[in-house]
Amino acid sequence: MNKFLALLFTACAFFSCDIRHTKSQTNIASADPSVQIFKDSTSVQVIDSAYNFGKATDGEKVEYNYRFKNTGNKPLIISSATASCGCTVPEKPDEPVKPGEIGFLKVVFDSKGRVGDVHKEITVISNAYPAFPKLQLKGEVIAKETK
Repeated sequence: MNKFLALLFTACAFFSCDIRHTKSQTNIASADPSVQIFKDSTSVQVIDSAYNFGKATDGEKVEYNYRFKNTGNKPLIISSATASCGCTVPEKPDEPVKPGEIGFLKVVFDSKGRVGDVHKEITVISNAYPAFPKLQLKGEVIAKETK
């Protein structure tokens, strides 16, 4: 009789743990932000992914507006834009870009103290799938001529 009760208890414990595990997996999947992002994602076509400003004099500020188009059927929301260096400041659009519209991401590069070749990357986080590609800013900063 004790063997039967032990077997019954083990079977009950095994099945109840399995049920909790299934419920836990269901809750994790519905709470997973990447599932939500994928569900609300849109697509993007980057028109300008790289900009070469040529030559700039030390201390000059270089500004450029990268263009992109929302090619999906939901609003494109840019949650953040960051650069590989503090001398480069991206400004993301405040409002979502509607399907079919062209949006702009303004970048300002401060060349002060950056003499030499420049290669900066801008990372954009959005609800685009596939992910927004990295943007490139290139050029050369030349020293000021002293008199």
